[in-house]
Amino acid sequence: MGAGDGKAEQSRLAAERVARLKRRLDEAEGATKPWDADAVSEKVVADKLGELVPRGWYVLHDVHWPGRPKASLDHVLVGPGGVVVVDCKNWTGEVRVLSGVLWQGRYARTQAVEGALAQCAAVSSVVSPPYRRLVRPLICMAAQPDLFGVTASDVAVAGTQRVVGAIEALPQVLDQQAVAGLYAQLGQDLTHEQEPGIMAFRHVRPGTVVPPAAPPANAGAPAARSGSSVRPAVRGNPSAAGTGEGYRPAGHRAAPKARRHGTGGAGRLALLAAFVIFAVYILPYWGQ
Repeated sequence: MGAGDGKAEQSRLAAERVARLKRRLDEAEGATKPWDADAVSEKVVADKLGELVPRGWYVLHDVHWPGRPKASLDHVLVGPGGVVVVDCKNWTGEVRVLSGVLWQGRYARTQAVEGALAQCAAVSSVVSPPYRRLVRPLICMAAQPDLFGVTASDVAVAGTQRVVGAIEALPQVLDQQAVAGLYAQLGQDLTHEQEPGIMAFRHVRPGTVVPPAAPPANAGAPAARSGSSVRPAVRGNPSAAGTGEGYRPAGHRAAPKARRHGTGGAGRLALLAAFVIFAVYILPYWGQ
């Protein structure tokens, strides 16, 4: 093989390597595009839901899915109309709700409706029993701005231009103090680590309303008078304000007491062991 042939072979191999690298780059770019689109759609929906903050609603974004350490919920809202769990979708094509069924083109998307119901049930499981019936699901279609419908299982489906109106239209079921307390509880329960070694923390960008300075005596307390003051917003974990403790489930308050009982039992066990050692090994030789 001459010198010219050697150079030609090297050029051919270099061209093949470049082609392979380009194919891999195209594949990697194609794999990330759906994730990028989902991230953009969630940002659009989050910005839209932010319009509810001045109207008395709390907003939590990208928080933990209770019972599923590696899964997250797109948006959770707490306000006068209750608790709304928003699942964000970026579906293209023709999307509609017909005869109580969610359709994308000619396919019935029952799995998405079941997923929204599962998210709603998970959030319901961590709130106090009197409020569980006030948790409802909503699917927000980022690429279908004018869509609105309700499935047969009572899951609302709304586009970005209809979602704020759909949530505002909910009848008022909570007063200001109950809303603030539920927000404090969910802000803590949906952002703590769920399993050792698995980080389940999520970024939380709360709304501008914070819980009152002192928790109400009970969940059914009357709404705050119009002259009540509101402190500035608190960013990060809402529990840092230390004002939502009155709304935690009973199991949370009982935990410190249970730990104290366990410490006392260990002390009694140690005392009993010391007595057995004394009786077996020391007492028989006491008089010798």
